[in-house]
Amino acid sequence: MDHLPAALERAGNEESWAVADAISTMLKNSEELHSWRRRLLSACIKGLVAMYSSSKDESKQEVERSMLLRLEELLCVVEEVDSDDWCNLVKTGLKYRYRDETFLKVLNVAIKLLYKKESSLSQ
Repeated sequence: MDHLPAALERAGNEESWAVADAISTMLKNSEELHSWRRRLLSACIKGLVAMYSSSKDESKQEVERSMLLRLEELLCVVEEVDSDDWCNLVKTGLKYRYRDETFLKVLNVAIKLLYKKESSLSQ
């Protein structure tokens, strides 16, 4: 469980995320769930940044779309993100995927969630 988020940052494959989902289900009524989801959110962001940086063309659209939808889901639950991770995602995403409709939709949702008055990023 401690090593899985680091593996998710590099892998970006559905099998690893299936394990992460199983752990999330197992932690459903646990105090650790929020911390686990924060780690998954960070891993998801870092994985997307790595995909965007390494694959400047859009050849892995389905994998990216799946990761973006997972990012949106995690953001809606966690509602906070590390500012460095966030800046890297926005910068890299806008540089390489500024025409990708799914990226732009998820970015819009994320901005609305993260820049609410009570958010630490809004300051």
